[in-house]
Amino acid sequence: MLVFLYILKHGSVNKIRNASNDVRSLKARSTLYYLAAAGVLAVGLSYAAVPLYRMFCQAYSYGGTTSVGHDISKVETMTAVKHPIKIRFNADISSSMRWNFKPQQTEITVLPGETALAFYTAMNPTDNPVVGISTYNVIPFEAGQYFNKIQCFCFEEQQLNPKEQVDMPVFFYIDPEFTEDPKMEFVKEITLSYTFFEAKEGLNLPMPVFKK
Repeated sequence: MLVFLYILKHGSVNKIRNASNDVRSLKARSTLYYLAAAGVLAVGLSYAAVPLYRMFCQAYSYGGTTSVGHDISKVETMTAVKHPIKIRFNADISSSMRWNFKPQQTEITVLPGETALAFYTAMNPTDNPVVGISTYNVIPFEAGQYFNKIQCFCFEEQQLNPKEQVDMPVFFYIDPEFTEDPKMEFVKEITLSYTFFEAKEGLNLPMPVFKK
């Protein structure tokens, strides 16, 4: 239709050819713009994958992922409940990760409604800088919604220089509502587990398995 109108207006064979070329050129540029936009979107989504995953898991305590910052003001007003819970600490690394990683304590006993502090240690024994990133979960998975972290090192890239060693704190509390949940009645022990991966381009952090 555009070419037909062009003919009516100019009545020239050469101009008809030019018009056809202009239309093809416009379509080519449009296709190029769409492809470029799609590429930018793909790159943006890859960089956003970890933050989006983190927000989703923390918002819904998905697959035992702990709840972060649900109600920090609760720390100042909550009261400890005499219901001792043993917290075990586990540390893993992926097959390609070159760090040494372990908890400084294997377990502690806490009361719902009181804050607790634990530490992990990471060391880079290699002669090159290594960047790591960690995920975590809680077992039993249903307890994740009551396990609140005030401070931790998960989902953030950490670079360790050759032979460098660091202590990584985990400041947390068990929500007092834990004791009011019938499903938690016989839960006397919770395991907090971290896994470190070497942060490389294209890394897909594993999604915890949800247990209903």
